[in-house]
Amino acid sequence: MKTLKILALCAGAIASLVVATSLIDPTTASPKKDNHPAIGKGFALLELFTSEGCSSCPAADDLLAKIQKESKDKPVYVLAYHVDYWNRLGWKDVFSKAEFSKRQVAYGQWLNNPQIYTPQVVINGQAECIGSDEPTLRDAISGALAGTASASVTLQVQQDKDKLAVNYQVTGGSATDQLLIALVQKSAISKVAAGENSGRTLAHAQIVRELQTVNLNQTKGTSYIKVPQGYNPQNWEVVGFIQNSTTGEVLSATRANPNSNSNVKTNIL
Repeated sequence: MKTLKILALCAGAIASLVVATSLIDPTTASPKKDNHPAIGKGFALLELFTSEGCSSCPAADDLLAKIQKESKDKPVYVLAYHVDYWNRLGWKDVFSKAEFSKRQVAYGQWLNNPQIYTPQVVINGQAECIGSDEPTLRDAISGALAGTASASVTLQVQQDKDKLAVNYQVTGGSATDQLLIALVQKSAISKVAAGENSGRTLAHAQIVRELQTVNLNQTKGTSYIKVPQGYNPQNWEVVGFIQNSTTGEVLSATRANPNSNSNVKTNIL
């Protein structure tokens, strides 16, 4: 596991990031008080922060891929964000984006844990653990599935030329909630030629390629996502989730397959 220290933040952006190699023992954040009425059964949204430049990350990538495969019939949703702060150390991760690093910083603030490291998994926006810590992660998933969702979201995705039209409808939540829509590539293989994983062939799963935030001024609408290079409907999906912008708590999550003619609705079982 690798850590990163934040030197300064300016206008919501990372002014300086320094990667350190010391190990830390991140603690699981206490769940926040739920002020929303229960709407449906539990779910688990797993957000992994990873990088091809981090030698500790492949084990977490493999674990999350295994959990994704095992949980295909359960309300368990895996999102892998490739952060960009490892790129300066010799290998540029083709899937990395600065916005994913900023999202991880936001979780540090929400969870009151300023240590930024890879591989890190955040569960339902309320707790975090080392991404390769299988016992802790599985316990967190079990706890999340035993809970309740305080909102619900329905998605329908259709391709419109070079864009995906994502129709959404939200029930429950509050004025401080946002809908986040992730376009996910289910799998990919990379040959790493430099950095800590030099010479390795890495398998990736559930790679977030685009992430859009929708302010819920209206409970239904359409959001458009530009189709990335290499897109094909068979190896991609859309994951939507409702998140409180003040606390970071995730209230509901769902997935939809592109070009599906039927709505996909979760958390009301």
